[in-house]
Amino acid sequence: MRLYRYGKNKLFIKNSMTFLKPLKERTSHLKLETYVLYHAARDPRTPMYAKIVVAGIVAYAFSPIDLIPDFVPVLGYLDDVILIPIGIALAIKLVPPSVLAECRARAREIIQNGKPVSWTAGVVIIGIWFVIATLCVKWVYRAFIIRS
Repeated sequence: MRLYRYGKNKLFIKNSMTFLKPLKERTSHLKLETYVLYHAARDPRTPMYAKIVVAGIVAYAFSPIDLIPDFVPVLGYLDDVILIPIGIALAIKLVPPSVLAECRARAREIIQNGKPVSWTAGVVIIGIWFVIATLCVKWVYRAFIIRS
């Protein structure tokens, strides 16, 4: 625990562990819910429309490559902080509660054994980046080289 002076006579206490504890708990809860959705997408009782949404969200969450790279200021973390939690919340609403209960039990076991990685989703993300890069090169070629 540290005391800091703020203003003329105001002191405040800054304890980084108490600040980070709720954030770490929320992060671990989101990981658990992602694993739950991973199993819910494979369950035959999950409706097809829910499977499609869940599969997309889980594939993106487990992908080793982000659609927006983290080194891009502000936007790089936008998907991790906002888009993935919103997608997880939407997907949980689409999956039947009985399926979620069973999948939560299986997900707890997986967390103890390690995190699955979706290399297929990684390849799709690389493909998207390749298409975007190709279109940019084509645009630059048409805009600057052909006019010269």
